[in-house]
Amino acid sequence: MPELSSLDHLVLTVADVDQTVAYYEQVLGMKVEVFHPSDGSVRTALSFGTQKINLHPAAKPFEPKAAAPTPGSADLCFLSATPLTEWQVHFEAEGVDVLEGPVQRTGATGSIMSLYIRDPDGNLIEVSNPL
Repeated sequence: MPELSSLDHLVLTVADVDQTVAYYEQVLGMKVEVFHPSDGSVRTALSFGTQKINLHPAAKPFEPKAAAPTPGSADLCFLSATPLTEWQVHFEAEGVDVLEGPVQRTGATGSIMSLYIRDPDGNLIEVSNPL
């Protein structure tokens, strides 16, 4: 059987691209990237590390797309080397409610300690430190 090696990008369907960009830049420190695929469209992505999140507007998602693209349906976990205590201070300063945490969970490669927040669309965002 063929083997997969890593995740290149994922797509988030959002109600408001500008609001999402502002949140992910300000609250999570991601960088905005505008790109121009071969179909002639102009698209927006968020980048961090070697990863990318492409943003699709719910009112006019790009093709091809998921069968039922819906804002607020994602549950994403991001790893960070920054201690969760610093994230807690940052979230409080930004007016972002921590829903849960710090709490120990199991990530893809082992134990993690996590904080949970929500983005403007209601997606569940987990910020975690590997243990």
